[in-house]
Amino acid sequence: MNRQDYVRRSDECLERVTKALEPLDPDEVDFATSDGVVTIEFADRVRYVLNRQTAANQMWFAAGARAWHFDWDEAKQAWIDDKEGVELF
Repeated sequence: MNRQDYVRRSDECLERVTKALEPLDPDEVDFATSDGVVTIEFADRVRYVLNRQTAANQMWFAAGARAWHFDWDEAKQAWIDDKEGVELF
């Protein structure tokens, strides 16, 4: 995938997550966005981070000490985990 397609697809991914979080109660789930990053924090202070990894052409999702790396799969039209083969959404 070329750089322009990657940036477009990753922006769409981040926007999809943001739109899904918007209607949620901010006392239960809060989120913040910055360039290429969505940080999600729950009331119990558990934090998740989804971010664009431009150098690797991947989306990375981290929770605690665990991280998942997702590659764009053109055939499936989805972000797919590079180890377990599961879809991001």
